[in-house]
Amino acid sequence: MRSWLFVPGDSEKKLAKATHSDADVVILDLEDAVRENAKPQARAMARSWLVAQASERRGDAAPAHWVRINAMDTPHWREDLAVVLPGKPAGIMLPKASGPEQLQQLAAELYELEERSGIAAGATRILPLVSETPRAALSIASYANVALPRLTGLTWGAEDLSVAMGASRKRDVAGEWTDAFRLVRAQVLLTAHAAGVAPIDTLQADFRDLETLERAARASRADGFHGMLAIHPDQVPVINAAFTP
Repeated sequence: MRSWLFVPGDSEKKLAKATHSDADVVILDLEDAVRENAKPQARAMARSWLVAQASERRGDAAPAHWVRINAMDTPHWREDLAVVLPGKPAGIMLPKASGPEQLQQLAAELYELEERSGIAAGATRILPLVSETPRAALSIASYANVALPRLTGLTWGAEDLSVAMGASRKRDVAGEWTDAFRLVRAQVLLTAHAAGVAPIDTLQADFRDLETLERAARASRADGFHGMLAIHPDQVPVINAAFTP
């Protein structure tokens, strides 16, 4: 699972491109990429896409299909799950995860929906974004101390955290993460390894700058990360190459 590509759940054009993506994981995004009034449509489109892909599997080389639901402090997440789970996604990405207790609540919800949808109990995996508020960032290490059978990995993001902190920068003049973000990244890496799950590095927002992405992805692999988030198909081959032994 080297490359994790986000695709807006309400974009027919981008969903069509994702069908032929070389990403190891395609994440249908129902959260940040979708406007508030478009969320019902995005759910329905995501489910239809999942069902269509399941009937046209391209073998073992086909990407795994995940869904990023809305955060659990919103009114949307339960409806997201109810609509998309019959499409049998491989996993659920949980944004703005506040700690292991929230993952346990999500897992309980998934058990009920799996039974209704004819999915084997426990088959749907979870990948939380663990850094998007200061309180969440301070709880990262706790994921190593709780039994979470569905947990596939840990990943992080800088955008929401920088807004929450009122930070006017995330990187210094040399292009390196500033202290708070470097601390979060290191905690994700260490905790994931301690928990025996995959550490997945954050995305590069400038999808046109593939040269910088290549350096970042190679450094990420050298640091011990297993994969990286992507927001554009052009980033996928660069990430795949960097994380291929």
